[in-house]
This record gives sequence, structure tokens and C-alpha cells, in this order.
Amino acid sequence: MLLDTIEQANDIKKIKKEELGELAQEIRDFLIQGISVTGGHLGSNLGVVELTMALHLVLNLPEDKIIWDVGHQSYTHKILTGRKDGFESLRQFRGLSGFPKRKESDCDAFETGHSSTSVSAGLGLVKARDINGGKNTIVSVIGDGSLTGGMAYEALNNASKLETNFIIVLNDNNMSISENVGGVSQYLNYIRTATGYLDLKKGIYNALHGTKRGKGTINTLRRAKSSFKQLVIPGMFFEDMGVTYLGPVDGHDIGSMTAVFNAAKRVKGPVLVHVLTQKGRGFAPAERHPARFHGTEPFDIETGIPSHPRTVANYTDIFSTVMCKLGQRDDKIVAVTAAMPDGTGLKRFHNMYPNRFFDVGIAEEHAVTFAAGLAVGGMKPIVAVYSSFLQRAYDQILHDVCLQNLPVVFAVDRAGLVGSDGETHQGIFDLTYLTGIPNMHVCAPKNKWELSDMLKFAVGLGRPVAVRYPRGTAYAGLQEYREPIALGKAEWIYREGEIALFALGSMVKTALDVRQALLEQGRRVSLVNARFAKPIDEEAVLEACAEHKLLVTMEENVFCGGFGEKVLDLVNRKGMHCRVMNICIPDAYVEHGNVELLKKKVGIDGESIVEKIQEWCLGEAGAE
Repeated sequence: MLLDTIEQANDIKKIKKEELGELAQEIRDFLIQGISVTGGHLGSNLGVVELTMALHLVLNLPEDKIIWDVGHQSYTHKILTGRKDGFESLRQFRGLSGFPKRKESDCDAFETGHSSTSVSAGLGLVKARDINGGKNTIVSVIGDGSLTGGMAYEALNNASKLETNFIIVLNDNNMSISENVGGVSQYLNYIRTATGYLDLKKGIYNALHGTKRGKGTINTLRRAKSSFKQLVIPGMFFEDMGVTYLGPVDGHDIGSMTAVFNAAKRVKGPVLVHVLTQKGRGFAPAERHPARFHGTEPFDIETGIPSHPRTVANYTDIFSTVMCKLGQRDDKIVAVTAAMPDGTGLKRFHNMYPNRFFDVGIAEEHAVTFAAGLAVGGMKPIVAVYSSFLQRAYDQILHDVCLQNLPVVFAVDRAGLVGSDGETHQGIFDLTYLTGIPNMHVCAPKNKWELSDMLKFAVGLGRPVAVRYPRGTAYAGLQEYREPIALGKAEWIYREGEIALFALGSMVKTALDVRQALLEQGRRVSLVNARFAKPIDEEAVLEACAEHKLLVTMEENVFCGGFGEKVLDLVNRKGMHCRVMNICIPDAYVEHGNVELLKKKVGIDGESIVEKIQEWCLGEAGAE
């Protein structure tokens, strides 16, 4: 196999030109086979096989740098830099990351995980190169979906004044995670179909080349290219910004791309190469359903059907059902998402109420301020977003929603540990960054029934509210405990003595297991469903301190700024003589891996918690 000859960076240059197509097919087969077992980002990686190969053919890594926007499409890049043998551990604990990681390879120039960052990072590397007198090539690869994020335009605006080479590759597959929306998508679609301009330009140049006065005429035409393009393709946006535009070029034609990339390297300034690719190329199920195969679980290669299909509802499914019911009961309910209608569960709402559904593209900041405007206009907006992505809109939450105390509800999906996507996607900071904002209220359901109740409560509160819930199967236990939701009030589930477990959201299920293990040891254990991280139920905390020797807070968030820290602060301020034990995630980034394994690693699994409480009990007995 040709693929077996790729052992390190630049080995692809040893492959004969006529064999490159065969290598591309081997890479596709390898990706399909591997991801069918491990899961991962399939569609995006199948779409950039030839694009990645072309970049590796014209660049010299690691001296030259490639920055992958988001980074989920870097699998071929990893293969071509000698990491093929690590793919059996893809996205597994201590295994190969699904995103660029500098600690993995010198060829991973910049760590990414969120959208619209590559141009900014690339520009920084360009300026550093110029200051240091370097001559290497810097390439930022950005998808058309990522161009819906404002940060990309901030970087393009800044890059337009460059007088040294900087290559931006626009990987245009007409998709982000779901189908692209908005004016940028329409504009790029216009360029894709504007073959008349490209054919006309090529025809004129070919006709004039070699004639007596042809060279001078061609130079005159080149000087007038801006007016020419404006005539045939109105609003040549990138060139108007000062960025040389090359393309569009077939993203599956290695020869064409290498020629264009070599030409781009000679440009003294920023140059954008527009490459047209097909998401999911080479695997029929992914071509038909690119959104489904953006990030996929293990699947059957023949059919594309998941190997272990879900048989029970997850929290996103519950949210989806509740949203449709809320929309039916109240025509003021509107839904906002940032390019995630499928991932957040809003597709059904979109189908039922298309005029009250808004997908703003990969633009979380805009999504939040847009929702604030909807609220001022009398609507009841619900912003559905992943915890990790909501971080990007912190200023908008603080200034545009909470400062005005507007009734915007944030449905914060994937809160807590999410697993295989690793550091950039773990939702372990939202309690910290949300509870520090005045006027914000933050709650977390213990089970699927409480998620429904909390969403209805949040809509009726008429103030900013975040409802955070985890990824995965919706817990159906404790259905008999369903006290009405009241602002800032916890729910006592078991009230006994000695040890009080104060668990928030997903940790209630774990707390039940911890309680059972302690009961078997003869301990008396109370269990409180905290419900709110802000405002916390101070009355319940102080009651627990008065009636118990040990109060254990449990949350899927880092300690700093989290629920446990607030409880500890209250106990200390009130001078309560009760020991507080905080069960939480250490103040650190958590790598990729199976969620249950990660919980054990950070010490928030049931067994680890029981061990910590046992140690306290032994110490308490010794002190007596």
C-alpha cells in the first residue's frame, strides 16, 4: 500500500504524480474503516483529502505552517505527518486527539477547536515570521461555514494591509455542521456558479497569448481586473477588502490545487484560494447525509447505520419535545441557534414553526444579542447552544441580556464532561462564567422530568435564565420526586443526618449511588437536589449544616466560581461548624476520552466520592 510508505512529514513528495489518486483512495478507505470503529468527524475529513495532499505537496513541514480552522478536518494531515498508526486510539483516553495538538506533532502549528479562529492565528504567525526575518509559508484553512463567524472578518480586515505573503484557503463545501445559512453562503454560491467569468477570462488570455501585442494587452487587462470582475461578478468581496482572490478551483483535483497554491506562494500580500470540495466525498451515506456524519458514533460501513443505535431518549431529545410543546402553547416563543439545529434538537421546532426559528450561522455573539433584541421586541427567545460554544458570547450575555434584565432563556446543552472531543468541548466552565453575572439565574435538572419543568419555569420567570443539562441518556429515575420549581429553592429527597449530599443536576444520579454505598456501611445520609447554582438555596444549606457533620457538594464544573465554592463561602461567612467537602472537577482542562473514565480520572465518579467520604469518616472517628 502507498499509505504504508508515509511515515513522516513530506513523505508524500516521494509518491509519483500518477499514484496520487490511488493514495487519496487509500486514505479515504482508511478513514472510513477507522472511524466506523472509533467514531469521529467523518464527513469533513473525507472532503479535504485531496486538499490536504496538495498542501503537503507544495509546503515543507514543519517549517511551513498549516492552521486548521476548528481542526476537526485534520485527520488526513495527521496521517501525512506520520500518525497513521495512532488512529486505533482516536479520541480515546491517552490516544490520538480528534483535533490539532501541538504536543502530538511539530506539524500541528496551532491548537483549534472552535470556529473562525484560523485567520487570526495565521496572521499572528505571519507577523512573528516577518519580525524574525523568516521566509516560511503560513497557510490558514477556513471553511465557508466558519465565514459566518465575525472573528474571521476582523482578521481579514487586519490582514488586508499585509505586504508579505499569507495564504488563506477557503474550503467551500456549502456546509458547516448543518447546511449553511445567510448572505455569505449565498455570495459564495454565486461565485461557485459564475463559470461564465472564469471561462471568459481564460478564453481572452489564451487568445491573446503569443500574439504580437498580446502581452501588453494582458497586462492592461490585469491592471483593470478589479473593474472587470465587478462587471461580471458584482461585489468581488475579498478583493475589495485588499485580499487577492484565486479560484474557485476543484478541491478534488490535486494537480489544479498544487498549481494554484504554488502561484499563491508568490503573492506579496494576503491571498485567498477558493477551493470547492464535497463533504463526505467517497462514502455514499455521508454524501447523502453530511450533517449526520459530521461527528458520528461507530457505524456499519455497508449501511452507514450506527453500530449501537440509541433506544432511549437523551436530554437533547427531551428539550426538543418540550420546545415544540412550548411553541404550541405560546406564539411568542422563538428559538435561536448558531448553526446547530440538529445538534441542539431544534430541527422539529423549525419544521413546526419556521417563522419562529432562527439559525444565525456560527456566530454565538450575534445569536445572543439578536435574542436580546427579540426580547425587547416582546418575544420570548430561547437560545439553544452547547456549553463550550456559549463561552464565546460572554460579553453579550453580560451587557446585552443581563444588564437589561431581559427574558432570554439559555438552553445550555453538553454541560459537564462531554468526552471524546476533549479540552475544547468539555462544558465544565459554564457555572463559573454564568453565575458571576448579575441578574443571571442558573439551574440544572436532576432528570428528564425536571428538565421539562425547568424550561417551563424559565420561560415564565421573565428574566435571564440558563438551564444546563448534560450530553447523553436522559436520567428517568426519581420521577416520584417532582416538587414544583421555585426560584432558588432546593429539593430535599432524603433527610436523615450525619452526612448531607448536595448534588447539582447530573450529579444527583451519582449521589444516589454514593448514598446507597454509605447506607450499606451504616451511615446516615441525606440527599438534596440543589437545582439552582444561582441563587443557591441558602436556607437549605444552613439547615443542612446545622443537622449534619459533613456537607458534600457535587457538581460537573471546575471548583473556581462553581456551585461548591459558593456553598463553602456561605458556610464560612455564617460561621457554621460543619465540614464542607467539594466534589468537582479540578481547575484544569480535561483531555478527551470516555466520559465515565474521565469522571474517575478527575474524581467525581461514585466510587471516588465514597472513598473520600470514608477517609473523612475515619479521620472523624480518630479525632473522637
